[in-house]
Amino acid sequence: MSAATSRFEAAPAPTHPSAALLQRGDGVVELAFARRGAATRIARLYHRAPCRVQVPHAPANEPVLAMLLNTAGGLTGGDRVSIGVSAEVAASATVSTAAAEKLYRSLGPDCVVAVDLAVGDAAWLEWLPQETILFDGARLRRSLKARVAATGRFLAAEMLVFGRIARGERWSSGRLSDKWRIERARELAWYDSMSLGREAIAHPAGIGAAEALATAAYVGADAARHLPLARDLTDDLPCRAGATLVNGILLARFMGSAVAVRASLAHYVGGLRHGAAGLPTRPPRVWNI
Repeated sequence: MSAATSRFEAAPAPTHPSAALLQRGDGVVELAFARRGAATRIARLYHRAPCRVQVPHAPANEPVLAMLLNTAGGLTGGDRVSIGVSAEVAASATVSTAAAEKLYRSLGPDCVVAVDLAVGDAAWLEWLPQETILFDGARLRRSLKARVAATGRFLAAEMLVFGRIARGERWSSGRLSDKWRIERARELAWYDSMSLGREAIAHPAGIGAAEALATAAYVGADAARHLPLARDLTDDLPCRAGATLVNGILLARFMGSAVAVRASLAHYVGGLRHGAAGLPTRPPRVWNI
């Protein structure tokens, strides 16, 4: 009998006496935002180590902010993280992270990160974590699924850094699988699957030896109207960048040095959230930009 308290919980599998005695993380976050009168409140919060959620005070002109933390200081091969976030009807919220996520060298298994997001009608949800840093030898299998109602709006951005650049390390071995799936009004609107190894990082047709790569997506009935703004925001940046519209999803990508990509992504996110929702022209304050 299992006393599960989250949809991510399951009865523990039996452990064979000969199984390797390597401790692995199995973190969970389950978070729901709901509209209560004129304000958005947290309707449900569940977290399991090494994942934790903090809710710092948000300025009056900002959505409710939930900040995710990893108390283990990073992830490695064999670790698992499951994150579920929902913004119910007319709720407005931002989810970010306290710091960059570090992916340490793996002894063989993948680190698995699964993110499941739901945006209700007339709701606004921002998924804006800070960058993920792949140490040399790291293996990451990550997926992001977003289900956005017909009148909901969703802004997301993810950034990958290929190695500990400040100390001269590059991600020259390991594996990355990164998948995005966005559904709007219960129909598939965008699916992107990327698989990278050492060859693709160095090849001109792949990452072309860039230090970092970032992707941003905006979903909303007004997405097409903001395409000129998105293209203005991706002009004259210190990295390669571009924006386009696919099936009503406003997409942007950034590639270049880690410092330039982070600064460019912050500039883009700030400008787009201001243009689309009238929010301040900056990313969440935990980014310290």
